[in-house]
Amino acid sequence: MLLVAGVLVVAVVFLAWDRWRRGTFFFGGAALLGAALRLILPSDRAGLLAVRSKGFDVAWLTVLGGAIIALAATISSLGVT
Repeated sequence: MLLVAGVLVVAVVFLAWDRWRRGTFFFGGAALLGAALRLILPSDRAGLLAVRSKGFDVAWLTVLGGAIIALAATISSLGVT
């Protein structure tokens, strides 16, 4: 959970520096990282990543992370890096 939280902090820093596209990519990446960690960690070690069943958590985080990254890819880069 701390690793995912660390990536989210990086995303917030990018957003604070007006780097919307990069920050959004990091948010999506954090969700995908959470999905990967939930998939490989046993349920008793997953901590706050374990909300429902393993399959549900992995599927939901994967869809959420993919959607956020797709959104980041469609953000206009006019003046935004």
